[in-house]
Amino acid sequence: MASSSKEGLVPITRAFLARYYDKYPPPPLSEDIDRLTTGLRRMADRLLEQCPLKPGEELLTHEANLEPPHKVDENMWKNREHIEEILFLLEKSHWPTSLQKKATNEEEDIAGIIEGIEISLRETLKKLEMFQLTNAENVFNTVMTYMPQDFRGSLIRQQRERSERNKQAEVDALVNSGGSIRDRYALLWKQQMERRRLLAQLGSATGVYKTLVKYLVGVPQVLLDFVRQINDDDGPMEEQRQRYGPCVYKLTTFALTIRLFLFLSWGRFEVVKLQKDEALVVEQAVHVYTSEFERVIMFIGEVFAHSPFFISAEDAGAAESRKVDDYKEIVIAAGRTYEVTLTVDSVNSFIAWDFALIQGTLNLDVGFRVEYVSPSGATTLILPNRRYERDQGNFSTILAGTYKLIWDNSYSSFFKKNLRYKVDAIPAVEPAPAQPAAETE
Repeated sequence: MASSSKEGLVPITRAFLARYYDKYPPPPLSEDIDRLTTGLRRMADRLLEQCPLKPGEELLTHEANLEPPHKVDENMWKNREHIEEILFLLEKSHWPTSLQKKATNEEEDIAGIIEGIEISLRETLKKLEMFQLTNAENVFNTVMTYMPQDFRGSLIRQQRERSERNKQAEVDALVNSGGSIRDRYALLWKQQMERRRLLAQLGSATGVYKTLVKYLVGVPQVLLDFVRQINDDDGPMEEQRQRYGPCVYKLTTFALTIRLFLFLSWGRFEVVKLQKDEALVVEQAVHVYTSEFERVIMFIGEVFAHSPFFISAEDAGAAESRKVDDYKEIVIAAGRTYEVTLTVDSVNSFIAWDFALIQGTLNLDVGFRVEYVSPSGATTLILPNRRYERDQGNFSTILAGTYKLIWDNSYSSFFKKNLRYKVDAIPAVEPAPAQPAAETE
């Protein structure tokens, strides 16, 4: 079976992803999150005033004062960790001794509240685990559609399955040796970063993949470029972090604050008993957290499920042209043109350009022309079409309106052109008003 076509495709760019994400603004979070986070933190601080920190409590209180990490996927793991830590505290065997006995009606009521909270959090944990699993499978399966669909693709699938089994065995060994929930999630995140490192090696054909990529003839270069660039600090995923990170980070802090209060309360229960109204605040906080978190991961799951990995060179060029970088790089496919539209508001403005075909481009020239488009849509040729390897120029506008700078590769049936360019529309400089002559006495 043939793999999906790679012709004319380039890896997703941050500029294109930004345009895609414009269609999916992040959902606003409930205002109750800030209110409850602040309230729980005050409750935790009051506990610390009445009973100072004990040995073993410093690490969590320190973490509660830090900003969440600047990665969406790392925050997903942190939320899983916090939920599991809260569930650990909510297991009856870990309740304070006097609460387990339910000696008073109020303690009976608090126990019922805690049991309801536990059920709610377990449901959210299942949904989060499914979200992460589905997202990982979607990414892998999409990537595999661009791989050779023969024994080579099967080898990569087998390698992945073997690697995941080894990672799970590593986690199981840690748990069996008495590792904590924190230890387990630290290992899981370390494994995630190892996957990223291996992906970068695959894309660069270095490390353990140097021989493998050489052997797997037919692995498309566009795929190697994708896995090498996708997680760069300023790569496509940074756009994801900027758009959807803040709402996830806020939920991470919320979960950590719930955990902190319960952790401190359990450790001081015999001295400062948890009151029913405080338990009701925790119940409300967990309700808001679980409903908001489930809504956010459902939204992000939909966005990610439809997010492209590879796009046409023309789309990449169009997206890049919207960036404010001085120079941009685009690919003009064989038989196609690429244009940049500039609007000037006055005569005597300057339109300037500087471009060159990137070395390595075959059939090293490209057509270039400049057109004026009137308000009625009529086109006037300003600079006739000529083929260039590189060019730099400018002209002064005689009409306000729209100008098109067009790179033309329509004459080439086989060769794409890799173009690096910069264009500017420089407004006319208005003459300074004449200064009145100085009066003399």
